[in-house]
Amino acid sequence: MATRFDPFREFDRLAQAVRSESLRGMPMDLYREDDRYVLSVDLPGIDPGSVDIDVDGQLLTIRAERTLRGKDGVQWLTREREGGSFLRQLSLGQGIDTEGISAHYDNGVLNVIIPVSEKAKPRRIEVQSGSGVSLGAVEEKHDAEAVSA
Repeated sequence: MATRFDPFREFDRLAQAVRSESLRGMPMDLYREDDRYVLSVDLPGIDPGSVDIDVDGQLLTIRAERTLRGKDGVQWLTREREGGSFLRQLSLGQGIDTEGISAHYDNGVLNVIIPVSEKAKPRRIEVQSGSGVSLGAVEEKHDAEAVSA
């Protein structure tokens, strides 16, 4: 039976291998808890002073540096831990309070707390009923509240 060569499938396989290799040094979990997102990034062996977190617009960038210490004159039998610079970027999207982002590094895990902005939080809208309220009165009240805010 002849095997068909599919260049797109081969390209996807190579892209997946490169992607998993580049993320291997900085795996992360992200979840929402109440009115905030929690980002946990594994950074074992990282000096907390080398961690740099920036927010530029809606782009969150995490940089870290791991320096492997080795003694001169030793013969390595195996060396699997990676040293060097690590970088991870996330697009935050709308509805995030970028001014309120905080971070804490403990036991090799960087936790970044990303609060949801007040505008993006779910809220309840009161429904008014009755024949005494006209559409014009509701619009005037809304316009007056918008001006005072």
